[in-house]
Amino acid sequence: MSIGSKIAWDDTVLPFQLDRTDTRGRVARLDGVLQRVLAQHDYPPAIEALIAEATLLTAMIGQTIKLRWKLSLQVRGDGPARLIATDYYGPSEDGQPARIRAYASFDETRLEPNGDPFRQIGKGYFAILIDQGQGMTPYQGITPIAGGSLAACAETYFAQSEQLPTRFALSFGQSQTPGEPLHWRAGGVMLQQMPEASPHATGGGSGDGGLLEATDILEGDAAEDWNHVNVLLDTAEDMELIGPSVQPSELLVRLFHEDGPRVFDAQPVEFGCTCSPDRVRQTLSIYSAKDIGHMTTDEGIVTADCQFCGAHYEFDPATLGFEAKDDI
Repeated sequence: MSIGSKIAWDDTVLPFQLDRTDTRGRVARLDGVLQRVLAQHDYPPAIEALIAEATLLTAMIGQTIKLRWKLSLQVRGDGPARLIATDYYGPSEDGQPARIRAYASFDETRLEPNGDPFRQIGKGYFAILIDQGQGMTPYQGITPIAGGSLAACAETYFAQSEQLPTRFALSFGQSQTPGEPLHWRAGGVMLQQMPEASPHATGGGSGDGGLLEATDILEGDAAEDWNHVNVLLDTAEDMELIGPSVQPSELLVRLFHEDGPRVFDAQPVEFGCTCSPDRVRQTLSIYSAKDIGHMTTDEGIVTADCQFCGAHYEFDPATLGFEAKDDI
């Protein structure tokens, strides 16, 4: 696929490589996906911003997982933004779209209406979880909440857990094109130094609390190359990152034309939820008949709502719980 090829870039992640600097990366554009994610709930602005950032990060990080794998990003804190959770489901087959979903749990009474969204998380952790399928042990990597943004947390995660210098430049928000309603858009660039160019780092780092940063991992020519591509990325403007008028391939040419940019097939992304009556029934199977009784409404049914997509389910309580399962 050549740099000049025209692609339908909304809701895609475009992987690329800079051949002269041993750098790889992804350009992501989310339009309908992010709108669908945020339309499921009436979130306050600070929570919407955190979900938008987490969803964009998840799309870029998730693009590397294999078919049918699942990558989850979780942010947990002791502030009013208690949980930000996203899931990325790898495509079932090559060429098929990946699916992504997200939701948040928060204490609205503690939210600061005009406060910095990231500060609403408080102290906690940023985690990446990869589920490789039945019979495989899930992978989990955790780093403390630090650095002033979820993007900074993700950069620290890669430095600490993967020893990979990583940089994110993100832009997201509500925009409006002529003749269309206000809607969410997001875009960004992810840069990552190739593993073979990164020496193993030991000991404390220069980040918050001694966490590792990219500069702690790189040395020599690799460090110079990394500084070079980061300086170029700093020149990217918000409207270039978010689109919609600048194609991802055009942005790469503008930023890195001297570094041999080479792009690969774009990965389409769509909103998708895996909830179903059977999955909800399985979740409720851990409860006893007494517990199910407490969940039963005055109308004699047990209800459940999916936090991700808002789907509503109703069940006969006699068919739920592990005691009911044992009787089958």
